[in-house]
Amino acid sequence: MARVASTLRINPEERDALLSLSKIERRPINQLLNDAIRLYLGREGSKERDLEANLEKLRAYRQRDPQFREAITAFIDAEASIEDPLEGSVISRETIVTRDGAPAPSSES
Repeated sequence: MARVASTLRINPEERDALLSLSKIERRPINQLLNDAIRLYLGREGSKERDLEANLEKLRAYRQRDPQFREAITAFIDAEASIEDPLEGSVISRETIVTRDGAPAPSSES
């Protein structure tokens, strides 16, 4: 494949780091940048493939259960089967106490 020339604008600090790395590795900056781009695209490409695979799974699920009945049933079963400590309980007025421990006065007179 033919290579294409591109202009790259980078910070002076990054340019200095590339020059140093180029000298240490005895490789041209162009080669270092090509390798870095190839590695980056490979990593991002795997993310893209993972996202595409998940999207395909979601589409297959949607076709299998277009009204989400299976998901709704699973949600209801989970809500009904697990005791939720945040649901609380009803208390009567007589169980309410003031800060000093005395029962709170009833407002129902």
